[in-house]
Amino acid sequence: MGLQTCDDAGVYRLNDETALIQTVDFFTPIVDDPYRFGQITAANALSDVYAMGGKPLLAMNLVGFPIKEMDTSVLKEIIRGGLDKINEAGALLVGGHSIEDTELKYGLSVTGTVHPDRVVLNAGAQPGDQLLLTKPVGTGILATAVKGGLAGEKVEEMIGEVMAALNRAAAECMTAVDAHACTDITGFGLLGHLYEMVHASGVSARVSASSVPLLPDTMHFASMGIIPEGAHKNRGFYQKWVDSLLAVDDPMEMVLFDPQTSGGLLIAASPADIQQIIDRLTREGYPFDFAVIGEIEEGDAGRIRVEK
Repeated sequence: MGLQTCDDAGVYRLNDETALIQTVDFFTPIVDDPYRFGQITAANALSDVYAMGGKPLLAMNLVGFPIKEMDTSVLKEIIRGGLDKINEAGALLVGGHSIEDTELKYGLSVTGTVHPDRVVLNAGAQPGDQLLLTKPVGTGILATAVKGGLAGEKVEEMIGEVMAALNRAAAECMTAVDAHACTDITGFGLLGHLYEMVHASGVSARVSASSVPLLPDTMHFASMGIIPEGAHKNRGFYQKWVDSLLAVDDPMEMVLFDPQTSGGLLIAASPADIQQIIDRLTREGYPFDFAVIGEIEEGDAGRIRVEK
């Protein structure tokens, strides 16, 4: 699996028992705390392996650091945060590469493993499948509010906790059943990543906007027009595939395009398998809101209908 369907990672079969999963991701700081930034960035990169149904094995650091303008203690805290998440995932940090840069950047290249018959692609959703979202959305809008001084430390800590959380628990529940497709929700927003799934699968989807789990205060700030630039770009690109029944001025539409960092998994599976995932997440005390937000339907490949 390569670039054909805009999947979350590349997959290379080694033999009948093992395939390698390869991914890379890095970005500039989205929170002020360097340790938390390292955690979030690592969780975001590791998520691509979980979305493919795999287990992270090795990680390598990618660093761009303004060594002349910033104290190296900041870099040490970033690396420490990343390492703690790598360890939490049961993977090993085996090296990396750093360059001097005018802007701070951090991320990981991650290698994982999966049985070739258990790879979960974004191209596999079937009519009748339900769509389960495993983390609430709104991190882009809330991070914009924090940067603008409209939201305080409690909001920043809350979104930091959500973004830093691994998708391991949700992925383990997914791989225990016969999930048909999966992707993680990141920069293209919920509707952008759902489009990639249904387009690659040759199907359409229906989404219930009222069922989508949201982080606290997301609608409040969205109603104020606190919308990141990325959400407007996502809407401009993907709206031609979206048939929305929401009111023209409903802020929920922009929430559905809100770019996420280290968002949850979007899983397509039969209603029975989705219920098994829900039951296990509930039984194990999964800490975040999750919900069935819609279903896969027959129709034009990539078409999405958004209902109230």
